[in-house]
Amino acid sequence: MSEAFDLQPTLTGDLVVLRPMSPEDFPALHAAAADPLIWAQHPESDRFEETVFRRFFQSGLDSRGAFVVVDRADGRIIGSSRFHGYDPAAREVEIGWTFLVRSRWGGRHNGEMKRLMLTHAFRHVDRVLFIIGPKNVRSQRAVERIGAVRAGVRMNDRGEQSVVYAITRDAFRTTTLLRPSGEGA
Repeated sequence: MSEAFDLQPTLTGDLVVLRPMSPEDFPALHAAAADPLIWAQHPESDRFEETVFRRFFQSGLDSRGAFVVVDRADGRIIGSSRFHGYDPAAREVEIGWTFLVRSRWGGRHNGEMKRLMLTHAFRHVDRVLFIIGPKNVRSQRAVERIGAVRAGVRMNDRGEQSVVYAITRDAFRTTTLLRPSGEGA
């Protein structure tokens, strides 16, 4: 655990590759995000609109922790996620700003993506946080399925309440995420 925490490595699984977001990814990532139903439960429900998505995209580039999610089957960009708020003193980091195209909802792609990110994070931290809008029940259930537990609430940067979920390294070790992706991740 002495090496520096690289917030943008390339992470490769059986189904997806997470690679650092680059400016050239905007058209393909916006195409993946252009479905209004992806954002229906999100606090920023108009994120499918190009001008709103452009702000999201730029914040990802500026974060130096954002990934595009590439489907290994066809090479298409199918979503995004990022590391944020790394706190070496508290030994924690946030995973968030995650979305996938609807055709990959509820399947193994999200599980593998989270497993890759959590495996990488837990080389450097003891706890990972997920900050989720209170109406985004779908995302809350998804992080619960990977072993995260509700840890409280906090105000987001727009002054709105968000739900905080957390998973510890020890809890992660006992989840089904440690199975290879073909075994129910």
